[in-house]
Amino acid sequence: MQLITDEIRGYLSNGSWIRKMFEAGLELKKQYGEENVYDFSIGNPDLPPPPAVKQALAGIAGRADRPFAIGYMPNAGYPALRKKLAGYLSKEQKIEIPESNVIMTCGAAGGINVFFRAVLSAGDEVICPAPYFVEYGFYAANAGGRLVPVKSKEFTFELDLDGIEKAITAKTRAVIINTPNNPTGQIYSRAELTRLAEILAAAEKKFGRVIYVVSDEPYRFLNFDGVELPGALEVFPHGVVIGSYSKNLSLAGERLGYIAVSPRLEDAAELMAALILCNRILGFVNAPALAQQILMECMDSQVDLDIYRERRDAMASILSDAGIEFTMPRGAFYFFPKSPTADEGAFIQALLEERVLAVPGRGFGCPGYVRFAFCVDTKVIEGARQGVKNAVAKLG
Repeated sequence: MQLITDEIRGYLSNGSWIRKMFEAGLELKKQYGEENVYDFSIGNPDLPPPPAVKQALAGIAGRADRPFAIGYMPNAGYPALRKKLAGYLSKEQKIEIPESNVIMTCGAAGGINVFFRAVLSAGDEVICPAPYFVEYGFYAANAGGRLVPVKSKEFTFELDLDGIEKAITAKTRAVIINTPNNPTGQIYSRAELTRLAEILAAAEKKFGRVIYVVSDEPYRFLNFDGVELPGALEVFPHGVVIGSYSKNLSLAGERLGYIAVSPRLEDAAELMAALILCNRILGFVNAPALAQQILMECMDSQVDLDIYRERRDAMASILSDAGIEFTMPRGAFYFFPKSPTADEGAFIQALLEERVLAVPGRGFGCPGYVRFAFCVDTKVIEGARQGVKNAVAKLG
């Protein structure tokens, strides 16, 4: 007798390459000891939260004996937090955002699922530059939609705007971008985003429907070179920004995120009502109370960007030393270099034999590349130097 759907069975058989490599790392660590395995498979931020988080937790503990201290709040989040976040995002996005256009969510992943559930009908399409975070496809499918990847420019990973324009159909409902990008570290320029806005405006006129731009921004603070990172709500009239505090506050396990909707969107109140409803009926109900209370005290705090910058430079040195071609990531904490062989699976295997773990590019819709997550101690990065060189040498 069949216990699960064919769709989910297919997902399980394909699996997530990130998780596969992470689990392979666990087995290697059992065999050789954790200090002898160099794991770059998963983007799990290892820096402790900034001191302000500890102080906020102490304050919350002192108030925990009050009625409803950690009880229900409105499904959209604490009103005072939404107001404060709207002010913060208004400065970041360079456009005035009312608090009524902000909703707190269970991480960025929860936010994307809530948004897709509110706006996608069966058969609707979501265009996405490739490489991309593989779960976007699952999130779209959860709401009956379909992800349509468009390969970015080779090696530089800038947007292929002509390719995106050709991919737009009467079924296109949204374009999802991730900047700084996982897995490439690319930050899209104002010129690229402005041209994308022009393409979408023409498509909206042609097909007579709103096409949203969803900007997934959990890595926004990881901008190593200080390049311009345009606000999506400033550029796109039908823009939606979704972010989280997993990386900048190292609160990945607390699952706190938000959705902010463009104030230029007509009938934004209807969309917000739909988002709040979907937050509830998808089972999230509301973002975690403790995390929201932490954010009230820590919105202006973040982990030390210089630590990640030093790690980026260390990883670049190792890849260069091994003769691996790569584009220097402007942001996030990933490298996405070319594999020394066309079949990156052979390179992944050669790395495994050296107890070095990376993720094949096919897991991000881009074969021929590999991803290294450098959110690990510099000792781990340096420890992998010889192993990466050996893996490349094995492949000739």
